[in-house]
Amino acid sequence: MGYNKEKTKESKMKYFLAYLAVISIISAVVCCYDKIAAKRGWRRTPEKTLLGLSVLGGSAAMYIVMQIIRHKTRHNKFMVGLPLIMLLQIAIILVFYFKIL
Repeated sequence: MGYNKEKTKESKMKYFLAYLAVISIISAVVCCYDKIAAKRGWRRTPEKTLLGLSVLGGSAAMYIVMQIIRHKTRHNKFMVGLPLIMLLQIAIILVFYFKIL
């Protein structure tokens, strides 16, 4: 019985990591697009969308990309908000991983 539970836990973890990879890639691409749009005068990605992608799991990737491409680094909403979102997400992951799964 313990074997099946471990298999299920491993399976859930694989899906979770795949989800994080996909949302991270999407977040990085959208962030890069917004930087290009800002430089070229194109239609910008709303900040609400950038923050929404962060809340959905792309916060770490978006923060790293913003630092690398120097995008929105003067906005406290992102430079303070994204690390806070990351901390909250880490806390939630730890609770689910160690208590519920």
